[in-house]
Amino acid sequence: MALIGYLLSPLSWWNDALINVPLAMGFAWVVSAFYRPAFEAALVVGYLLTNVLGFVLLHVGTRRALASGPARRYTAREVLRDLGVSLLYTLLLVCLVRLKVLQPLADYWPSRPPQAPVTIEKRP
Repeated sequence: MALIGYLLSPLSWWNDALINVPLAMGFAWVVSAFYRPAFEAALVVGYLLTNVLGFVLLHVGTRRALASGPARRYTAREVLRDLGVSLLYTLLLVCLVRLKVLQPLADYWPSRPPQAPVTIEKRP
């Protein structure tokens, strides 16, 4: 449980770059396939979910592994701290969306606009 939590938590740049952002992008692509304007919101929600879930699993799993007796509860203060860290990373993610680094899947390969037919005029 702690290992999965570590992989989902934003504790190192590679976890975020290789796991959380791709999971959030996949979530956002699925949502935007049904409702395109929801891409940014879905990306943020998916990212926050992976981060918060990662922190919770990391804390609970580590406590269970290290506890000699019954595990201590995950406190409200720890939840707030984890949410704060996740919000900072989410702000970075929103900036990447605004800069068009992250966007709906179809926007990476825009289709060409239809071209007008070519007409040849004959001169008298």
